Amino acid sequence: MGEISIKITIADRIYPLKVSMEEEEIVRRAAKIINERIKDYQENYAVRDKQDLLSMAVLHYATAVLKAEHKVQQQDTTVADKVEELDSLLSGFFSK
Repeated sequence: MGEISIKITIADRIYPLKVSMEEEEIVRRAAKIINERIKDYQENYAVRDKQDLLSMAVLHYATAVLKAEHKVQQQDTTVADKVEELDSLLSGFFSK
């Protein structure tokens, strides 16, 4: 499918983007989530500078991504360990 032009507002600034039709909803939802996080920081902290609010929001989401990646990596390691254990058990069973 083709690309479409959309305008996204983040922190009171408009950003024209070209996205695939499949990505449009995701991009719009992401912008909404970012704006909500900025609003939350603005209401709960004595920070008014948009750059500081954006930086805080980016740090929040980057931290969440890294935590999720770490969790997936741990789960992959656990699964690999279990597969190795199962392989060892099966090898022992079939070699008898």
